[in-house]
Amino acid sequence: MPDNAQNPAQIRGFAVYVGVDEASALAAGTSISEMVDAVRNVVTTAVPGTESHAAVAYAPESQRGKNLDIVRLALREPRAVAELLPPKPVAATNGVTIDLSRKRVVINDEIAPLTYKEFELLQYLVLREAVTVDRSGMIDTLWAASDVDRPNSRTIDVHVRRLRSKLEPFEDIVRTVRGVGYRFDRHPDVIINFGTGRSPDIY
Repeated sequence: MPDNAQNPAQIRGFAVYVGVDEASALAAGTSISEMVDAVRNVVTTAVPGTESHAAVAYAPESQRGKNLDIVRLALREPRAVAELLPPKPVAATNGVTIDLSRKRVVINDEIAPLTYKEFELLQYLVLREAVTVDRSGMIDTLWAASDVDRPNSRTIDVHVRRLRSKLEPFEDIVRTVRGVGYRFDRHPDVIINFGTGRSPDIY
């Protein structure tokens, strides 16, 4: 591995951004192409054989801002992109409400399309918060032995995957405990509404 102290980085070239429009150049008795040629001539005269590349930045007349800033942005100069472009909007994340009394889940102000059984599965985990539950216990509680759609210890994972996909971007509140089962972990953006009356942990 090379030693950076013995192999320091070296300057291999430079870029000069010039902010001037064609009208201003013509008013001064020259043109953009003549200015580019003049700069390239200076470079090759100073160091014969030097390679160069010129790029011209175009922008609509209606675009506001300093010519130099427009050029830097058009040529994607990293510092200009970081300083001058507005930050990308961040998707609002309002949180998730698990309403046990109404049997619904609201994610970022929208009701999640959970089926009745998916909600029961989530409720089963929520009421055992931070406790790892095994697959067989979930199956025996949520499905009768006579149910035709009763899953086994393998197909219960399919039900959990479907549930988690509908909880995005908060799917990590339902965690997989490898080799054991599943666990509900409280998330800072999760609100649980238990409601009133008898315990919802009755099926």
